[in-house]
Order: sequence, then C-alpha cells, then structure tokens
Amino acid sequence: MKKVIVIGAGPAGMFSSYLLSRAGFEVTLIEMGEDVEERKEKIKNGGDTAAPHYIQGMGGSGTFSDGKLNLNPEIGGNLLEFTTISDAERLIEYIDNIFVKYGVKKDAEVSPAAKELVVRAIQNGIKYIPIKQKHVGSDFLPSVVTGIRDDMKSNGVEILVKTKATDLIIEGNMIKGVKVENGKEREIYADYVIIAPGRAGSRWLLDLANKYNIPYTYGPLDIGVRVEVSNEIMQDVTAINWDPKFHIRTKKYDDFVRTFCTNPSGFVITENYGHFVSVNGHSMKNKKSNNTNFAFLVRVKLTEPVENTTLYGESIARLATTIGGGKAILQRLGDLKNRRRSTWERIEKSNVEPTNKDVTPGDISMAMPARIVDDIVEGLDMLAKVIPGVNEEHTLIYAPEVKFKSVRLDITNKMETKSIRNLFTAGDGAGVSGGIVTAAATGLIAAREIIQREGGKSEV
Repeated sequence: MKKVIVIGAGPAGMFSSYLLSRAGFEVTLIEMGEDVEERKEKIKNGGDTAAPHYIQGMGGSGTFSDGKLNLNPEIGGNLLEFTTISDAERLIEYIDNIFVKYGVKKDAEVSPAAKELVVRAIQNGIKYIPIKQKHVGSDFLPSVVTGIRDDMKSNGVEILVKTKATDLIIEGNMIKGVKVENGKEREIYADYVIIAPGRAGSRWLLDLANKYNIPYTYGPLDIGVRVEVSNEIMQDVTAINWDPKFHIRTKKYDDFVRTFCTNPSGFVITENYGHFVSVNGHSMKNKKSNNTNFAFLVRVKLTEPVENTTLYGESIARLATTIGGGKAILQRLGDLKNRRRSTWERIEKSNVEPTNKDVTPGDISMAMPARIVDDIVEGLDMLAKVIPGVNEEHTLIYAPEVKFKSVRLDITNKMETKSIRNLFTAGDGAGVSGGIVTAAATGLIAAREIIQREGGKSEV
C-alpha cells in the first residue's frame, strides 16, 4: 500500500486525504493546530467576535470564517489554469455533494434578479459576477468538518493534530518524507507528500522553496479595508447573492478594486498575526447583527527591484497596528473624506453601530498609502451608483484588511513541483486558490494524479 503524507488540514488537505483514503492509500494528515472539537468550543465561547484567526486548525481558517461556498471555477482563484471547464465543474460538484452529505443545504441557484444587477453595474462602469453560492455559517461549519473528519478516520486516515511539519526529507530530486515535531522530533516516510499549509503556513513554504532551490513566483497583494453599513443598505443586493462580487477599475489610477467576503447581519473581527493585526468578517446561521460588512480590496502587484508583496503588505499592516496602539483602526467614511480622524464621540453619532469595538478610532490615511486610500474612496463612490448609500458619511471602515497571496512554486497543472518528484502543493497557502471550494479542488487534483499514477481509479 502506497503512503501519502498531507501537510495541513484545511479544505485542500482534508479533501485530498478524503479522496486518497477512499482509493485505498495509507494517509497521514498532519495539522499544527487544534482538532475541530477544540476550535468549535472556542467559537462557541467567543460570542459575536469569535475570531477564526489564521492560526491553523482542523478545517482551516477559511472553513471557520463564515463558510461561503462559491460554486464557480473562476471565483476564489481560477481552476481553469489547471483543468478544463467541464472537469472543474465535475470537481466542484463532487465537493458540493460532500458538503451536502454532512448537512449543507442542497440547492444553490442564481437569482433571476441577477441579470438586472449585471446591467445596472455595467451602466456604471462596474462588473458584477452572478454565481451559484451557498452560505453555511461559522457556527454550523464545525459539525460539517467533524463529519468529514470522522469519515476520513473510518477510512484509515491517521490525523496528527498539534503536530508541526518542520522540514522535508528529499533524496536526489525525490521526496521521501517529512520531519515533524510534537514534543519530540521524528521522521515520517512516504511515497508522496502534498503540502497544503494554508495561509498561516505560506511563509514556511517560502522558506522550504529557498532551502531546496524550488523556483517560485510572488502573487499579488490585496489590501484595503472592511466596510460596515446597516443591513438596509445592502439587503436588495445580498438577497440576490449572499456574497456579491463587484469588480471596479478606478479612473484615477486604473487600479483593480473588488468586494470580497460580504457578511449580511454579520460581525467584524480582528485577526492577530503576532506582529500586526488585520480585520476580517464573518456571519452565523443562528446569530445576527443589524449590519452588513464586506472587504473592499485594492490589488497591488510589484515588479523589480521589490517583488515581495508579502513583506510590503506586512509593512503596511505593522504601521496601521502601531498607529492603532496594537488594535485595528476604525474611521467613519465622512471623517476620512474630510481629512480628520474619527473619535468615539463622532462614531457614536453615526447611524451605524460598530460590531467590533475592540478597535482604535483614528485616521487610516496615516497608515495606508495615499494611492490605496484614493482607490477606496473613489471605488466606494462608484459602487454607490449600484448600491445607494454605501458611501454615506456614517459608513464605517476598519483597517487594515490584508489578503496575502502566497508564493506559487513552479508546478505542473497536476500540482506537482517540477524540480522535486512526487511533491505536490495545494490550497491557498500554496498560491493556487483563494477560497474553500477552489482550495478543496486543488487538493483533489493532486490526489487524483497520485491515484492515477499508481494505476488506481479516482471517484472524480
């Protein structure tokens, strides 16, 4: 029986392990974070602001931060880089069926009203992307993850939680195993290794690439703010899509700005990365607020001599954290436009009550580059032509929100590294996806290749 080690128990790692185990492979799944039951209790005890930080754990950060399933191969990354449209749709259907098996609703249709919204957006110089989408909720997803985990265990998957993969074992140009640490160091040998470390492990993956001379490229950076408005402002649009996708090109700089991770009746949270903080948002199935929040992000690409978008993003986030006294910055949009910092007194006069008050009122223009601030203000003014009221004086903006695009190793369309045989990468941390469904799909692509290489038959 061939053995496979999978590093990281987010969607990519879980779904690759799931498929491999059902094909009869001996699978060891290594996760440096907690098991799902421990994470479930933390979310339960944390109340409204329970933050699924980018500290890994069973299910990954994305699976615990609202649970949006975008059933489109070009949302949350682009699966068409690696496979055909028909195969991508087949992979998505397989993933969706597993989620349905463990309690997620079956139906997901594009609302007929989406066509009108597409036209309205075009008329105002904006692109709206209607997609099939499901919202699971951060309070319900742990039970889904538990079901998938238990199914894997019943198929013989060995799951090692609170276990850190420290290094690879390579002989010549062939992967042989992984070094791990859990109280003591040891070596685990295998025929194949899939690295699916999630965003928390992207820096570790970069260190491995440098150590073993694996070629890679830097991905772009998405940086901006989390916008919070009353539910009434967004309800017509979120009734069409729970997480509507708007793409904007600003006139001043011709920069790409997008909405991301919309949370109707949701909560803004703070994520602590250690040296800096970033904001995020989530929403629950059974607990609601009066506000809707969404990320509003500017795409930044760097060229020589500075290509490291991760370090650039971290430098902005560190400055914002410093100005916020270790906390995220909160500002009214009206104060930003009038070039004055917000205070609690001004915020309390707002029509929108912040769902995250563990923040510092301030001025985001003191922390973020002027170009990004200009893009945010102009972009919200453009978006208001499609969603009236989204750019009003009382709109709240939290900063910074940073979505790091991990480095991508030089890989084949089967996710295998070109320089080290039988070593695969998958998921957000490997720079090949940007969401639950696409991450899971890249894990399946890697697992399927391993199954077929060994003469087996894959379920998908």
